[in-house]
Amino acid sequence: MAAARVLLLHSGRPESVSFAQSVCGLLGAGSGLGPWPTHCGLKRGQLVLSDKPFPGASARLPLQPRAPGVELPPNGRGVDLGVAVILQSSDQTVLLTRRTSTLKVSPNLWVPPGGHVEPDEELLDGGLRELWEESGLQLPQGQFSWVPLGLWESAYPPKLSWGLPKYHHIVLYLLVISQESQQQLQARIQPNAGEVSAFMWLGPDIAAAVAGTEDGTETPKHLPQDLPSSVPAVELAENGGARPLALPTSTLLRTTPATADHRERVSSGTKFALTLWLQHLGR
Repeated sequence: MAAARVLLLHSGRPESVSFAQSVCGLLGAGSGLGPWPTHCGLKRGQLVLSDKPFPGASARLPLQPRAPGVELPPNGRGVDLGVAVILQSSDQTVLLTRRTSTLKVSPNLWVPPGGHVEPDEELLDGGLRELWEESGLQLPQGQFSWVPLGLWESAYPPKLSWGLPKYHHIVLYLLVISQESQQQLQARIQPNAGEVSAFMWLGPDIAAAVAGTEDGTETPKHLPQDLPSSVPAVELAENGGARPLALPTSTLLRTTPATADHRERVSSGTKFALTLWLQHLGR
């Protein structure tokens, strides 16, 4: 049996979490929306979580729960561990990629590069590997810094009205700050067409508008009146080339619909990560 990837510290020893259990609930999170401050041990290939400080804890991060009231079917599996990279350029923009329409999970969603952490893989190494596999970007050693931003408890499909969840993850968002500009980074991007169909760079203003949209509301709240009607992006062409894309800003402000719908939008976890990024910039 594969080693558990997400562990909770109970009575002084780490215990695995089953697929059907709410990680936030086990950590004592209340009925509010969160996020909940959580003590974390970032181990090789594993994440250890606790509501109290413990030896070996390396960070105290906000943990955002999945939608309240979502019941998961028991299936003998544990909770999977994922990592995603918020790549910040030296001129303070961040990279988002659009997942291809042919992917079985979360097609057409705008997300940061990320994926599963391999067994015995350092979490930063896993994030940098996913960044390279999806965008072709390899960051030279000594030319970037990084900090863990936060944790997202994710179930897919994202709503019970879409069907019973088949996947249950804790996603660790890492902020990786490059010393290169957006222009320098973009010159080296070579997206993996099997996973990525487009990419774009968001500055703080647009990111704040996207992060300000709330699932379950008809319209976003407190949005600036001077938002541009579109955001520049790059779309992969069928011949393997790339072409500029004027992406309607309204697309980025969509919220998760009540029924299964794979129109492009920014994922809820990404909105949470953008909120954390903006808070980090504010420091």
